[in-house]
Amino acid sequence: MIDTGTTRLAYDEAGSGPAIVFVHAGVADRRMWDHQFTALARTHRVVRYDWRGHGGSADHEGPVAHHEDLLALMDALDIDRAVLVGASLGAAYCADAALAAPERVEALALVCPGMSGHEWPEAFTREARKMVLGAVPHEQLEVYRAGHADPDPGDVAAMAEAQARFMVLGPGRVPEDMPIEAWDLTLLMLRELFARRWSGPVGATRWPERPAKERLGEIAVPTLVVKGASEIAQVRELADLYAGNVPRARLLELADTGHLPSVERPAELTAALAEFLAAP
Repeated sequence: MIDTGTTRLAYDEAGSGPAIVFVHAGVADRRMWDHQFTALARTHRVVRYDWRGHGGSADHEGPVAHHEDLLALMDALDIDRAVLVGASLGAAYCADAALAAPERVEALALVCPGMSGHEWPEAFTREARKMVLGAVPHEQLEVYRAGHADPDPGDVAAMAEAQARFMVLGPGRVPEDMPIEAWDLTLLMLRELFARRWSGPVGATRWPERPAKERLGEIAVPTLVVKGASEIAQVRELADLYAGNVPRARLLELADTGHLPSVERPAELTAALAEFLAAP
Protein backbone atom coordinates (compact mmCIF):
# COMPACT_ATOMS: atom_id res chain seq x y z
CA MET A 1 0.00 0.00 0.00
CA ILE A 2 1.12 3.53 -0.67
CA ASP A 3 -0.34 6.86 0.44
CA THR A 4 -0.72 9.25 -2.50
CA GLY A 5 -1.87 12.13 -0.32
CA THR A 6 -5.54 11.65 -1.18
CA THR A 7 -5.98 7.87 -0.89
CA ARG A 8 -4.15 4.59 -0.29
CA LEU A 9 -3.50 2.37 -3.30
CA ALA A 10 -2.43 -1.27 -3.38
CA TYR A 11 0.34 -1.96 -5.87
CA ASP A 12 3.08 -4.38 -6.94
CA GLU A 13 6.51 -3.38 -8.20
CA ALA A 14 9.34 -5.40 -9.74
CA GLY A 15 12.38 -5.07 -11.97
CA SER A 16 14.55 -2.11 -12.88
CA GLY A 17 15.04 0.13 -15.88
CA PRO A 18 12.55 2.30 -17.77
CA ALA A 19 9.21 2.43 -15.98
CA ILE A 20 5.93 0.84 -17.09
CA VAL A 21 2.70 1.41 -15.16
CA PHE A 22 -0.20 -0.99 -15.81
CA VAL A 23 -3.77 0.25 -15.29
CA HIS A 24 -6.45 -2.43 -15.12
CA ALA A 25 -9.91 -2.56 -16.70
CA GLY A 26 -13.11 -1.67 -14.88
CA VAL A 27 -14.20 -5.34 -14.96
CA ALA A 28 -10.95 -6.48 -13.33
CA ASP A 29 -8.15 -5.62 -10.92
CA ARG A 30 -4.37 -5.64 -11.09
CA ARG A 31 -4.26 -9.45 -11.34
CA MET A 32 -5.26 -9.16 -14.99
CA TRP A 33 -1.64 -8.17 -15.77
CA ASP A 34 0.01 -11.26 -14.22
CA HIS A 35 1.77 -12.43 -17.39
CA GLN A 36 2.84 -9.01 -18.66
CA PHE A 37 4.00 -7.85 -15.22
CA THR A 38 6.23 -10.89 -14.70
CA ALA A 39 7.67 -11.01 -18.22
CA LEU A 40 8.41 -7.31 -18.66
CA ALA A 41 10.03 -7.03 -15.21
CA ARG A 42 13.06 -8.69 -16.81
CA THR A 43 13.81 -5.50 -18.73
CA HIS A 44 11.79 -2.74 -17.04
CA ARG A 45 10.68 -1.35 -13.72
CA VAL A 46 7.05 -2.48 -13.72
CA VAL A 47 4.24 -1.26 -11.48
CA ARG A 48 0.62 -2.38 -11.37
CA TYR A 49 -2.00 -1.10 -8.96
CA ASP A 50 -5.67 -1.27 -8.06
CA TRP A 51 -7.91 1.73 -8.61
CA ARG A 52 -9.66 3.19 -5.62
CA GLY A 53 -12.54 0.90 -4.70
CA HIS A 54 -10.93 -2.09 -6.43
CA GLY A 55 -8.78 -4.97 -5.24
CA GLY A 56 -6.67 -4.04 -2.23
CA SER A 57 -7.00 -0.25 -2.53
CA ALA A 58 -9.05 2.00 -0.27
CA ASP A 59 -12.74 2.64 -0.79
CA HIS A 60 -13.97 5.96 -2.04
CA GLU A 61 -17.30 7.76 -1.95
CA GLY A 62 -18.44 10.21 -4.59
CA PRO A 63 -16.57 11.21 -7.76
CA VAL A 64 -12.85 10.61 -8.23
CA ALA A 65 -10.54 11.49 -11.13
CA HIS A 66 -8.75 8.19 -11.70
CA HIS A 67 -6.18 9.69 -14.08
CA GLU A 68 -5.14 12.02 -11.25
CA ASP A 69 -4.72 8.99 -8.97
CA LEU A 70 -2.46 7.45 -11.64
CA LEU A 71 -0.24 10.53 -11.73
CA ALA A 72 -0.26 10.75 -7.93
CA LEU A 73 0.87 7.13 -7.71
CA MET A 74 3.76 7.94 -10.04
CA ASP A 75 4.67 10.88 -7.80
CA ALA A 76 4.56 8.71 -4.67
CA LEU A 77 6.82 6.11 -6.30
CA ASP A 78 9.24 8.74 -7.68
CA ILE A 79 8.46 7.84 -11.29
CA ASP A 80 9.10 10.95 -13.36
CA ARG A 81 8.18 9.40 -16.70
CA ALA A 82 6.67 6.07 -17.72
CA VAL A 83 5.07 4.03 -20.44
CA LEU A 84 1.39 3.69 -19.50
CA VAL A 85 -0.38 0.45 -20.39
CA GLY A 86 -4.12 0.51 -19.79
CA ALA A 87 -7.11 -1.67 -20.57
CA SER A 88 -10.72 -0.62 -21.14
CA LEU A 89 -11.52 2.26 -18.75
CA GLY A 90 -7.94 1.98 -17.51
CA ALA A 91 -6.83 2.89 -21.02
CA ALA A 92 -9.09 5.94 -20.91
CA TYR A 93 -7.38 7.01 -17.68
CA CYS A 94 -3.97 6.55 -19.33
CA ALA A 95 -4.98 8.74 -22.27
CA ASP A 96 -6.32 11.39 -19.90
CA ALA A 97 -3.06 11.30 -17.92
CA ALA A 98 -1.08 11.74 -21.14
CA LEU A 99 -3.16 14.80 -22.01
CA ALA A 100 -3.01 16.26 -18.50
CA ALA A 101 0.74 15.74 -18.04
CA PRO A 102 2.38 14.92 -21.39
CA GLU A 103 5.86 15.34 -19.93
CA ARG A 104 5.20 12.34 -17.66
CA VAL A 105 4.34 9.85 -20.42
CA GLU A 106 6.90 8.11 -22.63
CA ALA A 107 4.41 6.06 -24.65
CA LEU A 108 0.91 4.59 -24.45
CA ALA A 109 -0.47 1.10 -24.97
CA LEU A 110 -4.27 1.20 -25.03
CA VAL A 111 -5.86 -2.25 -24.90
CA CYS A 112 -9.54 -2.51 -25.89
CA PRO A 113 -9.77 1.11 -24.76
CA GLY A 114 -12.50 3.27 -23.35
CA MET A 115 -12.45 7.03 -23.90
CA SER A 116 -13.43 10.06 -21.85
CA GLY A 117 -16.19 12.06 -23.52
CA HIS A 118 -17.56 9.04 -25.36
CA GLU A 119 -21.30 8.40 -25.21
CA TRP A 120 -22.40 4.85 -25.86
CA PRO A 121 -25.02 4.43 -28.60
CA GLU A 122 -28.52 3.40 -27.63
CA ALA A 123 -28.09 -0.11 -29.06
CA PHE A 124 -25.21 -0.76 -26.67
CA THR A 125 -26.96 0.62 -23.58
CA ARG A 126 -30.10 -1.36 -24.44
CA GLU A 127 -28.16 -4.63 -24.61
CA ALA A 128 -26.26 -3.80 -21.43
CA ARG A 129 -29.52 -3.08 -19.60
CA LYS A 130 -30.97 -6.38 -20.81
CA MET A 131 -27.89 -8.22 -19.55
CA VAL A 132 -28.04 -6.60 -16.12
CA LEU A 133 -31.75 -7.16 -15.58
CA GLY A 134 -31.43 -10.74 -16.76
CA ALA A 135 -29.00 -11.36 -13.91
CA VAL A 136 -30.59 -9.52 -10.96
CA PRO A 137 -34.20 -8.25 -10.61
CA HIS A 138 -34.60 -4.48 -10.91
CA GLU A 139 -35.85 -3.96 -7.36
CA GLN A 140 -32.93 -5.84 -5.84
CA LEU A 141 -30.47 -4.12 -8.16
CA GLU A 142 -31.65 -0.72 -6.95
CA VAL A 143 -30.89 -1.77 -3.36
CA TYR A 144 -27.40 -2.86 -4.36
CA ARG A 145 -26.69 0.26 -6.39
CA ALA A 146 -27.45 2.41 -3.33
CA GLY A 147 -24.43 0.84 -1.63
CA HIS A 148 -23.85 -0.48 1.91
CA ALA A 149 -26.02 -3.53 1.14
CA ASP A 150 -25.62 -7.16 2.14
CA PRO A 151 -25.59 -8.74 -1.30
CA ASP A 152 -26.82 -12.26 -1.88
CA PRO A 153 -23.87 -14.38 -3.09
CA GLY A 154 -26.16 -15.83 -5.74
CA ASP A 155 -26.82 -12.35 -7.13
CA VAL A 156 -23.10 -11.57 -7.07
CA ALA A 157 -22.31 -14.75 -9.00
CA ALA A 158 -25.12 -14.17 -11.50
CA MET A 159 -24.04 -10.60 -12.21
CA ALA A 160 -20.40 -11.63 -12.54
CA GLU A 161 -21.22 -14.31 -15.09
CA ALA A 162 -23.59 -12.04 -17.03
CA GLN A 163 -20.98 -9.28 -17.20
CA ALA A 164 -18.28 -11.75 -18.22
CA ARG A 165 -20.41 -13.15 -21.04
CA PHE A 166 -21.52 -9.73 -22.27
CA MET A 167 -18.39 -7.64 -21.92
CA VAL A 168 -15.44 -10.00 -21.73
CA LEU A 169 -16.39 -12.83 -24.09
CA GLY A 170 -18.20 -10.77 -26.68
CA PRO A 171 -21.19 -11.68 -28.88
CA GLY A 172 -21.65 -15.23 -30.09
CA ARG A 173 -18.96 -16.71 -27.84
CA VAL A 174 -19.20 -19.14 -24.91
CA PRO A 175 -16.90 -19.68 -21.91
CA GLU A 176 -15.34 -22.68 -23.62
CA ASP A 177 -13.89 -20.28 -26.21
CA MET A 178 -11.53 -18.96 -23.52
CA PRO A 179 -8.78 -20.92 -21.74
CA ILE A 180 -10.33 -22.27 -18.54
CA GLU A 181 -7.84 -20.42 -16.32
CA ALA A 182 -8.71 -17.15 -18.08
CA TRP A 183 -12.45 -17.66 -17.58
CA ASP A 184 -11.96 -18.62 -13.93
CA LEU A 185 -9.85 -15.51 -13.21
CA THR A 186 -12.39 -13.30 -15.01
CA LEU A 187 -15.24 -14.64 -12.87
CA LEU A 188 -13.19 -14.36 -9.68
CA MET A 189 -12.31 -10.71 -10.31
CA LEU A 190 -15.91 -9.84 -11.21
CA ARG A 191 -17.40 -11.60 -8.19
CA GLU A 192 -15.07 -9.71 -5.87
CA LEU A 193 -15.81 -6.48 -7.71
CA PHE A 194 -19.61 -6.69 -7.37
CA ALA A 195 -19.50 -7.98 -3.79
CA ARG A 196 -17.42 -4.95 -2.83
CA ARG A 197 -19.25 -2.39 -4.97
CA TRP A 198 -22.67 -3.34 -3.61
CA SER A 199 -21.59 -3.56 0.02
CA GLY A 200 -19.45 -0.41 0.13
CA PRO A 201 -19.89 3.31 -0.51
CA VAL A 202 -21.11 4.57 -3.88
CA GLY A 203 -18.34 5.98 -6.05
CA ALA A 204 -18.20 7.53 -9.51
CA THR A 205 -15.66 8.72 -12.04
CA ARG A 206 -14.93 12.43 -12.40
CA TRP A 207 -13.83 12.94 -15.99
CA PRO A 208 -11.65 15.80 -17.27
CA GLU A 209 -13.41 18.99 -18.29
CA ARG A 210 -11.86 18.63 -21.74
CA PRO A 211 -12.28 14.93 -22.55
CA ALA A 212 -9.95 12.88 -24.71
CA LYS A 213 -12.55 12.49 -27.45
CA GLU A 214 -12.03 16.18 -28.31
CA ARG A 215 -8.22 16.03 -28.04
CA LEU A 216 -6.93 12.83 -29.64
CA GLY A 217 -4.75 14.82 -32.04
CA GLU A 218 -2.87 16.26 -29.04
CA ILE A 219 -1.54 12.87 -27.92
CA ALA A 220 2.01 13.13 -29.24
CA VAL A 221 3.68 9.96 -27.90
CA PRO A 222 4.01 6.61 -29.69
CA THR A 223 0.77 4.73 -29.10
CA LEU A 224 -0.11 1.08 -29.55
CA VAL A 225 -3.86 0.43 -29.82
CA VAL A 226 -4.99 -3.16 -29.34
CA LYS A 227 -8.45 -4.48 -30.09
CA GLY A 228 -10.01 -7.90 -29.74
CA ALA A 229 -11.60 -9.08 -32.95
CA SER A 230 -14.35 -10.91 -31.05
CA GLU A 231 -15.47 -8.22 -28.64
CA ILE A 232 -18.44 -5.89 -28.82
CA ALA A 233 -18.50 -3.84 -32.01
CA GLN A 234 -18.92 -0.52 -30.19
CA VAL A 235 -15.70 -1.09 -28.22
CA ARG A 236 -13.81 -2.07 -31.36
CA GLU A 237 -14.98 1.20 -32.90
CA LEU A 238 -13.33 3.13 -30.06
CA ALA A 239 -10.02 1.40 -30.79
CA ASP A 240 -10.38 2.47 -34.42
CA LEU A 241 -11.10 6.03 -33.30
CA TYR A 242 -7.85 6.17 -31.34
CA ALA A 243 -5.89 4.55 -34.15
CA GLY A 244 -7.27 6.93 -36.74
CA ASN A 245 -6.82 10.17 -34.79
CA VAL A 246 -3.74 9.82 -32.55
CA PRO A 247 -0.89 10.94 -34.81
CA ARG A 248 1.68 8.28 -33.82
CA ALA A 249 -0.73 5.39 -33.24
CA ARG A 250 -0.68 1.95 -34.76
CA LEU A 251 -3.42 -0.65 -34.46
CA LEU A 252 -3.08 -4.32 -33.58
CA GLU A 253 -6.10 -6.63 -33.86
CA LEU A 254 -5.98 -9.96 -32.03
CA ALA A 255 -8.05 -12.70 -33.63
CA ASP A 256 -10.50 -14.77 -31.56
CA THR A 257 -10.05 -12.42 -28.60
CA GLY A 258 -12.53 -10.61 -26.38
CA HIS A 259 -12.21 -7.66 -24.03
CA LEU A 260 -9.34 -8.87 -21.81
CA PRO A 261 -6.46 -9.93 -24.07
CA SER A 262 -4.01 -9.81 -21.16
CA VAL A 263 -5.94 -12.71 -19.59
CA GLU A 264 -7.22 -14.52 -22.67
CA ARG A 265 -4.13 -14.19 -24.89
CA PRO A 266 -1.39 -13.35 -22.36
CA ALA A 267 1.65 -14.48 -24.33
CA GLU A 268 0.51 -12.76 -27.53
CA LEU A 269 -0.16 -9.47 -25.76
CA THR A 270 3.12 -9.61 -23.87
CA ALA A 271 5.01 -10.22 -27.12
CA ALA A 272 3.24 -7.29 -28.77
CA LEU A 273 4.07 -5.00 -25.85
CA ALA A 274 7.70 -6.12 -25.84
CA GLU A 275 7.99 -5.39 -29.58
CA PHE A 276 6.36 -1.99 -29.10
CA LEU A 277 8.70 -1.11 -26.22
CA ALA A 278 11.75 -2.13 -28.22
CA ALA A 279 10.85 -0.04 -31.26
CA PRO A 280 13.10 3.01 -31.83
